[in-house]
Amino acid sequence: MTQYPAPLTIDAKTRETLKVLFLAKHALGDGSLHPEDGNHAVYHNEVRTILEGLFDNLQVGNQYAMLFDPPEVDFVFSLLNRGGFVNSEMLVPLLCNRRNLPYLGGSPILRGLSDDKHLSKLVARARGLPTADWAIYRKGGPVDEKLCPMAERMVIKPNASSASWGVRDAGDWAGVRDAVAAIHEEGHDAIVEPFLTGSDVEVPVVTIHGKPVILPMMLFEQADPTHLRTYWEKRDLVERASKYELVDFDGSPFEAAIAGHTANLAQEFVPFDYGRYEFRLDQDKGELNFLEVNLNCNLWSQKVFGRSAVRAGWTQEQLIETIVAESLRSHGLMG
Repeated sequence: MTQYPAPLTIDAKTRETLKVLFLAKHALGDGSLHPEDGNHAVYHNEVRTILEGLFDNLQVGNQYAMLFDPPEVDFVFSLLNRGGFVNSEMLVPLLCNRRNLPYLGGSPILRGLSDDKHLSKLVARARGLPTADWAIYRKGGPVDEKLCPMAERMVIKPNASSASWGVRDAGDWAGVRDAVAAIHEEGHDAIVEPFLTGSDVEVPVVTIHGKPVILPMMLFEQADPTHLRTYWEKRDLVERASKYELVDFDGSPFEAAIAGHTANLAQEFVPFDYGRYEFRLDQDKGELNFLEVNLNCNLWSQKVFGRSAVRAGWTQEQLIETIVAESLRSHGLMG
């Protein structure tokens, strides 16, 4: 049985004196499901509640503007990752760097690297991870059919999308071309790749004392391995229980290989505090492919990280405290 490290703690003096700013789109909400962002609103409220229990001096906001002028805080915990514009993933760490303000998560360049699916696939392939062929079509650049690894079914999506926002599929080049054009029209780069049957293995990773630690893996087990998961399903805005469910991934002959690939790739992103590494597994065919990296990913108790933490013997509160404590230590804000 795998032994996981004990959760980290924040000392009493730090809890009392450290001034923390929590930024999230729904940080000021009441925790109700949002009509467009769905369970993200519930998630942001949950994290806020936990941080209120950790720190005596907590400021809460939902605007980038709070970082334009130096706020009177010592540390920023931000979930304000998606700002409605391209590459917004990098803005909060950039604004913090501008003011020399410590923050949770990876640096702007690492956040950008993980957010750009094309670049993260290049890094994974350079590290020797099995990665299916793909094509990137940047907005304003040529859309060359010769670059496309055509298959019977293709998936087309914004290169920096999250939760499958904007995902499409097509069965011929005309369909691919039209989907790329639509994504460009929406203002995004497009990534194109063959549809891979199977289910997604989710690998949560935290850093503890500067070293990546793999928490228990989870599996989005699909009833139909050919189903293309959508944004609306991932945000709990439509029924999806009959299509896939999040289950423990334990005892699989692929587990050791996935752990090895994850540990290998994680070295490219250290220090990142926390992130989720994703693989597509077709157990019937015995095929495994790297999909993407999501730094500063969803930590909600009902999603991958929260469910995994329970399997490691941690509560949701201990998960958040561990991630914050590690970041505070690395920034020299706590012994």
